[in-house]
Amino acid sequence: MARQRHGYYDSYYFPPTKPLEVKGGLKARSKRGQFAKNWWATRWIEAMERLVDVGRLRRGRSYARRGQVLSIAETAGGVAARVQGSRRTPYQVAIKVEPLTDAQWEKVVDALAAQALFTAQLLAGDMPADIEEAFAAAGVSLFPNERGDLVTDCSCPDWANPCKHVAATHYILGEQFDEDPFLLFRLRGRSQEQILEAMRQRRAGEGYFEDALVEEEEETVVPLEDTIPVFWDLGESLETFPVKIKPPAVTLPLLKRLGEPDFMAGKSLQNQLDPAYRAITRAALATAFEGSAGE
Repeated sequence: MARQRHGYYDSYYFPPTKPLEVKGGLKARSKRGQFAKNWWATRWIEAMERLVDVGRLRRGRSYARRGQVLSIAETAGGVAARVQGSRRTPYQVAIKVEPLTDAQWEKVVDALAAQALFTAQLLAGDMPADIEEAFAAAGVSLFPNERGDLVTDCSCPDWANPCKHVAATHYILGEQFDEDPFLLFRLRGRSQEQILEAMRQRRAGEGYFEDALVEEEEETVVPLEDTIPVFWDLGESLETFPVKIKPPAVTLPLLKRLGEPDFMAGKSLQNQLDPAYRAITRAALATAFEGSAGE
């Protein structure tokens, strides 16, 4: 009976349908293996995979890689997508994330502002690796942690929720998190600008000095007029001048701060330039350390 091939059970067996082929859909960059590159996008996908059965996950991955997700648009507290299935009319998918309250966000910002590195990385458009600790300190989670945190809906006739169309949307959305980690914040109720401004106010109120990207050690600046009598004199030897040669703590900081340009037609400038920047970094390190550092 479990095989559902003959008799009474035939009327209850619905074989998987094949989706209509589409052109111009949001085809996943991943052809096999993991969908996300960065840890925060991976965490988002893991949160979804806990809610969906294996069969629908497999078909959702196939839909995402075939380009069956036609569009994704950000909405208030969530996203809306159109997914082409086996019927002529695309299905409407909605994914909503429970926003944090104002009081919860106040606690989160307090925890974020207490760490100078968080400010530098967030300003650079990067997601700090231990940012979840700041949310945990506030008694909340950045990612959907409980079933009620994530609400999904699809107009398809599948009785299961989440269905394969929702799963496909999640996978494409995970890849979009790779490019825009602050979408996670917006889904939880705060924009990047709101969070950074609140952090600046906290740090300014506590007397911190903050550089745009890196907080340097305090140095004594000699007024220009005091250097005029010795302007042409030889200074101290540079042999003891401290130099730190290492890759940047935040990759592609300027590109991340500027954001993606409009002329790339759906492609990511950061993805296009990242291999070149990494190659330049390796070559610079190899030159600085006479080849030993790049090996």
